[in-house]
Amino acid sequence: MLKVGLTGGIGSGKSTVAQLLEVLGIPVYYADIEAKRLMNENAGLKQAIIENFGKEAYTNDVLNRKYISSIVFSDPLKLELLNSIVHPATTKDGEDWMHRQKTVYAIHEAALIFEANVSDRLDYVIGVSSPQELRIKRAMERDHVTHDEILMRMTKQLDEKIKMSKCDFVIINDEQQLVIPQVLELHEKLIALSKQKKDG
Repeated sequence: MLKVGLTGGIGSGKSTVAQLLEVLGIPVYYADIEAKRLMNENAGLKQAIIENFGKEAYTNDVLNRKYISSIVFSDPLKLELLNSIVHPATTKDGEDWMHRQKTVYAIHEAALIFEANVSDRLDYVIGVSSPQELRIKRAMERDHVTHDEILMRMTKQLDEKIKMSKCDFVIINDEQQLVIPQVLELHEKLIALSKQKKDG
C-alpha cells in the first residue's frame, strides 16, 4: 500500500480534495482533527501541555482552544513549543492508522507535512495550490476572521512556492481549472504506482 501525503496552505482547498478521494473509497487521516482529539484524550500529551501552558490550558478536562490560540498565535516560540509537543504524538497516531489500512493507497492530510517532517515517512506527497488572494478569501469566509489574521497564520506556514516544489504531484484549485478531473487522473496514477510497488 502506498502512503500518500496531502498538503496545501490555509484556504487552498485540500479538505475538498481529501473529501473527493474519500468518495473514491480512499481512507483519509485528517491530522488537524486527530491532533485536537489527541490533545483531549492522550494523557501524556495533556500533561505536557499543562506543564508548559498552565492549568488554564484545560477547562473541565477539555482543551481550552481559545486560551491556547491566544498564546501561540502571538508568540512564535510558544507555537513552536506546542508543535514540538503535539506533532510527534500525531505523527505516531497517523503511522499506526496507516498500518491498519487495506486499500491500494491511503492519505495523510496535513497542512504541515514538511514542517513536521511527516513527509519522510510517506511514498508521495500531493500539494493543493491556489492563488494567495483566493486562499485568503476562502479562509476569511470559513473561519470568520480578518484579512490580517489570515495573513498572520500564513506566515507560520512554509511559503506556497517552496511547499509545492517539494510535492510529487500538484492539484491546481484556482476556480479556473476543474478539480474533479485532476483528482480522478491522480487517483488512477496512484493505483498504477501502487501496483508497480507491489509487483516490484
